[in-house]
Amino acid sequence: MSDEPPRSHAPATEQGPPVPHVQGEGTPSYAYRLALVALGVVFGDIGTSPLYALRQCFHGIHGVPPTPQNIFGVLSLVFWSLIIVISIKYVMFVMRADNRGEGGILALLALIRPRQDQPRRSLLLGLALFGAALLYGDGMLTPAVTVLGAVEGLNVATPALARYVVPASVAILIAMFLVQHRGTDRIGRVFGPIMVLWFLAILVLGVAGIAREPSVLLAVNPLDGARFLVVNRWQGFLVLGAVFLVVTGGEALYADMGHFGRRPIRLAWFALVLPSLLTNYFGQGALLMRNAQAAANPFFFLVPSWGLYPMVVLATAAAIIASQALISGAFSLTRQAVQLGYSPRMKIIHTSEREIGQIYIKGVNFTLAVACVWLVVTFRSSDNLAAAYGIAVTMTMTITTILAYVVSRDRWRFSLPVAVMIAGGLLSIDLAFLAANIIKIEQGGWFPLTVGAVVFLLMSTWKRGRALLAARLRSGTLPTELFLKDIAHHPPHRVPGTAVFMTADPDGIPTVMLHHLKHNKVLHQRVVLTTITTEEVPAVSETQRLAVEELGHGVFRLIAHYGFMETPDVLNMLARAKTHGLEVKLSETTFYLGRETLFARGARGMARWRKQLFSLMSRNARGPADFFRLPPNRVVELGAQIEL
Repeated sequence: MSDEPPRSHAPATEQGPPVPHVQGEGTPSYAYRLALVALGVVFGDIGTSPLYALRQCFHGIHGVPPTPQNIFGVLSLVFWSLIIVISIKYVMFVMRADNRGEGGILALLALIRPRQDQPRRSLLLGLALFGAALLYGDGMLTPAVTVLGAVEGLNVATPALARYVVPASVAILIAMFLVQHRGTDRIGRVFGPIMVLWFLAILVLGVAGIAREPSVLLAVNPLDGARFLVVNRWQGFLVLGAVFLVVTGGEALYADMGHFGRRPIRLAWFALVLPSLLTNYFGQGALLMRNAQAAANPFFFLVPSWGLYPMVVLATAAAIIASQALISGAFSLTRQAVQLGYSPRMKIIHTSEREIGQIYIKGVNFTLAVACVWLVVTFRSSDNLAAAYGIAVTMTMTITTILAYVVSRDRWRFSLPVAVMIAGGLLSIDLAFLAANIIKIEQGGWFPLTVGAVVFLLMSTWKRGRALLAARLRSGTLPTELFLKDIAHHPPHRVPGTAVFMTADPDGIPTVMLHHLKHNKVLHQRVVLTTITTEEVPAVSETQRLAVEELGHGVFRLIAHYGFMETPDVLNMLARAKTHGLEVKLSETTFYLGRETLFARGARGMARWRKQLFSLMSRNARGPADFFRLPPNRVVELGAQIEL
């Protein structure tokens, strides 16, 4: 078999049965149950923002004094950010762009219809890929900033415990990453109830704060936000970077849509999450109206002294849940990148027999763990981390708006004025947040951008390198008709059994098979040319999974179709081929794979240094036999040297 990844007609991912897609239809009670589960997966990131968001506005590097006018202005900006960015943009607009129930930036890209305008398609593809790459930086920052923000409640409870905040945070993060290989199946069952308790707790705290200063509710007036920006000018503009922290979980709402459906997510958002967040933010603002010194940590100063330690524990649990969602998202994104041909093959472990989405990737987990611990030890406070947090997320949100505009024109057939009005308004807000966050590059924002740039370079290099390699391999293939005529006129010696040749090209005879026939002078009685293709949909129905064609002379071509949220299973695929008239006995089957040794020559097609990088990545990729989970004692690999 060629060492090529599955052939892709668009974005894709990895293994198992088709991903179940819940559209939110059915009984109301079922939607409520899904909404409860969604609370523990979807809303962890945005739900823990009250730990540090408002503090950054008044106590951060670019914070403004907590005067009544500034408090009203910031609260107005917070209110309308949650309404416009989350409620309108994501919940009502972007979540309409589902790819057979799945959401996320790669699923959104798959909805864009191919056109003859290749530069346009390449630009959109590059934007989506860079947006996906930036999510890795977010996946490193989120656990660090949320866990630190939660544990810092110890500073309010007892200042003497301040020196233990960083060690405790590091210990929690290490423990969290150490248990990832066990999967989230068991602890996931309690995620929803814990987050319900969290949102109810911050709701009660907010109500108590507002009750002492109800005038703070007048800050819903958008003129207060506009006045704040006009009066504070440059300083007020920089505060937008801190205000943005209240909406950083917006992408999670869209990315996790496939697990729960639109209706449960919308139900949970409008029924509990949004009211709890707004009430808590306004409660913190009411506290600052009465005590400006509380700006050092308005969230925990809002908590009664008797409830500080329980709230630290609850906040830490919520932070872990929020972190888990980002870690799982990084695993899922990596799986998609592998299937899409943007990443070398990796060992992907499924931690649940029932839930295909629960996976574990050791290399990704280790990298995230090291990065999170380094961030905590280096930045040492959530204030410092929050100063670096946001720029990667707002870039991804901006890219999502651009792609959603294209989908609204191509798929939904919005008129140009309507599409421009909607996307233009949302994009203006995204760009304002992005501009306000640019200043964070010097303060640590360089870290997620660097991570995103490195991941983008690796992914694009792998994709381009695989295309060059596929072209080189394709040039060595033989037309099927010519091969069949040749073995008809000059029959080779046939040996008992079945030979399976895996190839990314569904046309022609693969080079590895020609090498086998040339050097071994034999051919099995039955030959199966097997190709795995990745489609532009999350999952492929079982009725469309396989296509088997008998070419003659004992040669069959088997093409298996998988969605970008599925993982190919070769043995299962061969077993299912029996219903298509092709019966393969594993005990009599030999799998032939290709193993290429690559040499970088010249700069044609891709810069030489990128060819060398691709060659290095290829040497360290997981072997095809291991990736496709083929029985080791039935695999034969044939090597070849190829110049790129």
